[in-house]
Amino acid sequence: MPGVRLVQKVSSTRAFARVAPHLVPALDRAVHRLTRGKVLLSAQMLPGVILTARGAKSGLERRTPLACMPEGASPDGGPGSWILIGSNFGRTDHPAWTANLLAHPDAEISWKGEDIAVTAHLLEGEERDAAWKAVLAFWPPYATYQARVDREIRLFRIVRR
Repeated sequence: MPGVRLVQKVSSTRAFARVAPHLVPALDRAVHRLTRGKVLLSAQMLPGVILTARGAKSGLERRTPLACMPEGASPDGGPGSWILIGSNFGRTDHPAWTANLLAHPDAEISWKGEDIAVTAHLLEGEERDAAWKAVLAFWPPYATYQARVDREIRLFRIVRR
């Protein structure tokens, strides 16, 4: 699909990495609020959630729009779990939401207008390797993000509680 390839190419650029962390979440929050949780603007290209997790230091609730990779199926036909990718648009530091999930793995997501209680698990070793391969097949620009940074991009599997 030509439109997807164009977005993948643009999202792999350093200019996108500079601008997107400020622009994309703000637009997502606004559209999500205006549509009462039913629409995420960025989810028009990639599936997305709004993650609500307690701050690692403050303990305050933090709401973060994130792209995700749905996995499997639950009994209601929705995803059984999701992979969250701590790419931070290929920036050098881990995104703050990853530290929040490490400190407080019980969280909530808004998925297509439904609020779902979840628990996050940091993927490591072979489990991470398998998920990373799936993530790269799902959205190849993540490879560009990883090549740009010295840190290993954190992957979390979130499951319904």
